[in-house]
Amino acid sequence: MSRIGRMPIAIPAGVTVDIAENNKVTVKGPKGTLERVLPAELEIKLNDGQVEVSRPNDLKKMKSLHGLTRTLINNMIVGVTEGYEKVLEVNGVGYRAAKSGKKLTLSLGYSHPVEMEDPEGLEAVVDGNKITVKGIDKEKVGQYAAEIRDKRRPEPYKGKGIKYADEHIRRKVGKTGKK
Repeated sequence: MSRIGRMPIAIPAGVTVDIAENNKVTVKGPKGTLERVLPAELEIKLNDGQVEVSRPNDLKKMKSLHGLTRTLINNMIVGVTEGYEKVLEVNGVGYRAAKSGKKLTLSLGYSHPVEMEDPEGLEAVVDGNKITVKGIDKEKVGQYAAEIRDKRRPEPYKGKGIKYADEHIRRKVGKTGKK
């Protein structure tokens, strides 16, 4: 039995969970509303303030979907109550980030500034050399943060580039002169 899949999900106060046909789950909370269609084979039930996920049989596919489905519903509930955020750091001489309206402008040593538009439901906040991506959908927050990081990944010699705040860059030793 999936240890994660069989744990019930407590629904906090101020959050409503609706389960429509074909396992279309809608979660409404103080920060917004999230919808997702989950695998139809699994059974999702509401029992006195808790969401429970159960699987029909013990096939490998069902076992893998069981824990995934429970985690996706839990991430939706956490998203509408607390929200998610990822912090990125811009390191390097002359590398900087600026925000104007919904447009994020990055100066990353290219011949042109890199401009990115905030996706629907997400917000990027610039504070010095830190960029914080905030939103209620964990998947979208992670995806947008990854797209920002991809504009200039950190390099191993000087550590220049955009990295996650909790990421550790494996540094390499540079060239040494002849003796």
